[in-house]
Order: sequence, then structure tokens, then C-alpha cells
Amino acid sequence: MTLAVVGTDTGVGKTVVTAGLVAHLRHSGRNARAIKPAQTGFPADDDAGYVQRICGDDSAATRLRTFEEPLAPAVAARRSGDELAFDSLLEGVQHELETASIGVVEGAGGVRVPLSTDPPREIIDLVAALEFPTLIVSRPGLGTLNHTTLTVEALRARDVPVVGVVLNRYPSQPRSVAERTNPAELERLCACPVRTLPEVSSEAPESVRELGTRVVELCVDAGALSAGR
Repeated sequence: MTLAVVGTDTGVGKTVVTAGLVAHLRHSGRNARAIKPAQTGFPADDDAGYVQRICGDDSAATRLRTFEEPLAPAVAARRSGDELAFDSLLEGVQHELETASIGVVEGAGGVRVPLSTDPPREIIDLVAALEFPTLIVSRPGLGTLNHTTLTVEALRARDVPVVGVVLNRYPSQPRSVAERTNPAELERLCACPVRTLPEVSSEAPESVRELGTRVVELCVDAGALSAGR
């Protein structure tokens, strides 16, 4: 059983959502594992390391390739004089999935971010090749209608099943009309489930795991995950 987590942009909270999802599943007794195909900005940014800390277990997540500059993976690879082969990433993800009953593959930035150099491919190409149901993480405020609908459209054009959308860091008291109306409007525009996730302390494992509870509920309702152990 596998799932991809992608974002409408960088900094929307994909890693916190991924960590919450994996932490909840592991706490429930399920062998879930996060996989980061390409990590840039490393070691200052380490998404797999964050998931490991939240779960309290190094086996909870892994990264395949790392690059120091905080850029799109393909750009960082070219600037470092390295090659980032698409087939190698795809095979690496598939190999890592063999060690988990539930695999969660986290993207980088948005779905059109350049991923590999040989041949030139994007995050969306990897998700489509893996044929995973995909969860979209988005911002709650002004601008998210455009970013989110374009992401859903791009995924569906590649026959990628869209599990739903989570609006991350949704305020307990929405401050703007956009924040108040976006959840219902996105459900209408995207024809998929939309859930709001509160802002939590990203370094508090219990809070992040509780966030994951809501994500798991959405995935179960959408048929992307089973409800059992």
C-alpha cells in the first residue's frame, strides 16, 4: 500500500503532514515508512531526518539522494556536476517500498519541479510512474484556489488518482474571507475531499501525530488506506 504526498509549492508543510501520517500509522502498529527520493539543502534541510525524529525511529524514513544547494533536485544536481537519473530514483523508491507495508513518498516543492537530469523529468513524472494515489498539501489563504486546482488538473491529466487536498496551518479563527470560503470552494472546483489541518508545534511528536490522525481519516474515507492494522 503506497501513497504520495505532494505540495502546491515549497514550504506548504508536506514534511509535517508526511511525518504525522507515518507517525500515526506506526503508533497504530502498522509498518509505515517515508521515502524522500531527492533532498536538497542538505544537511540543513533533512525531511527524512525530521520524520525519523517525530517517529523516534531511524527506520521510519529514508532519503535516496542529497544535494547541498536548496534548489530543485535537477538544478542542484547539475550545479554540483552530478547526474540524477530518473530510472535510478524510480528503482530506488520501489526497492525501499519492499521494506514497508505502507510507503509514503514525499515530493519536493510542487509537482512541476525538475527532478532528474537523465532524462529531464519532473516530480509529477515520478508520481505518475509509481501510479500512487496522491494527497495534495496546500496553503489555506488567498491564491490557493489557483495553485491547488492547477495541481489537481496536472495530476489527473497524468491519470494520477487524487486522494484529496489538505489545507495546512488552517487558523482556528480564519482571518479573511478567502480562508473561510476556500475549503468549500476547492471541493467544488476539484471534486475531491478537502480537509483543514490546524497549525501545530512541528517539534512536538504528539501534536504532529494527532495531525496525522486527520490525514489518515481522509485517506481511509477516500479508499487510499485501509482502516485496519
